[in-house]
Amino acid sequence: MRSSAYDVVIVGGGIVGAACAAECARAGLSVAIIEASMIGGGATAAGMGHIVVMDDCEAQFALTRYSQILWDEISEQMPRDGEYESCGTIWVAADDEEMAEVRRKEGYYSERGVAVEILDRQSLEEAEPNLRPGLAGGLLIPGDSVIYPPAAARFLIEQARSHGADLFVGRPVIEIDARGVALSEGTRMAAGLTINAAGSWAGELVCGLDVQKRKGHLVITDRYPGFARHQLVELGYLKSAHSHASDSVAFNIQPRRTGQMLIGSSRQYGVAHPAVDSHILSRMIRRAVEFMPGLSRLSAIRAWTGFRAATPDNLPLIGPHP
Repeated sequence: MRSSAYDVVIVGGGIVGAACAAECARAGLSVAIIEASMIGGGATAAGMGHIVVMDDCEAQFALTRYSQILWDEISEQMPRDGEYESCGTIWVAADDEEMAEVRRKEGYYSERGVAVEILDRQSLEEAEPNLRPGLAGGLLIPGDSVIYPPAAARFLIEQARSHGADLFVGRPVIEIDARGVALSEGTRMAAGLTINAAGSWAGELVCGLDVQKRKGHLVITDRYPGFARHQLVELGYLKSAHSHASDSVAFNIQPRRTGQMLIGSSRQYGVAHPAVDSHILSRMIRRAVEFMPGLSRLSAIRAWTGFRAATPDNLPLIGPHP
């Protein structure tokens, strides 16, 4: 460890901390990345890696659009295990009410320069033959893409290290203050600036951050190339994503470059145990099969959980604190 202070200490080696580290190190700052467990674990391993432009508010749109542009710029540098794939997203509408939301989203994105296409019933069936017949349509956003988050985090960490950043793994931070960080072994690391990228544990390191742990389940299948061609998300996902009051599931499936299908999604609040919840998992799979009946014939090879950070308004916390 350096005897002098770092310009920047980053707490957390997930996708956010790794991206911050790469950018700061590239700018010539002295950087330390401190990760309690493993690079790309935690919330990063619990995410689907969907690089998607969102439209809940102008701030969210601006952030997600800018993020998408940055990922597209480095896509050719990504190693193969990063599994970057420009598969696009289809927001699936089950009925006329959800088609009205499709038209609203189409107008919103079009006004801001994002390419979109409304799919009617027939176009949706042609685009994704394994969806159940009779769905009302959908909204195709061809510029959306996917990555494998743990590998992407490792890539960004290596980018940071190639520009001089120091990496400390297996050394949990227990407190962040104005001078730097305190580590569990009783030592301190001084910093001109500390970035709290600890995901769902961020609120435990400083006072006054309203961050909840949101447990989610994911399932990965064996290889079935072409079963789904786009990231498919039910429009009802948006309703369940904004609920903090109860457990929820929604249809969300992602084709991987390997030919596997990654199936989500679920949300649980107030749950601390990382074990797979068979009841929630069954609900999630049943929901997926309602939209894609053929999923019932596929073999799943793994199910796992993780904790993602949730805030009261579902937006990230960015900026100085306090």
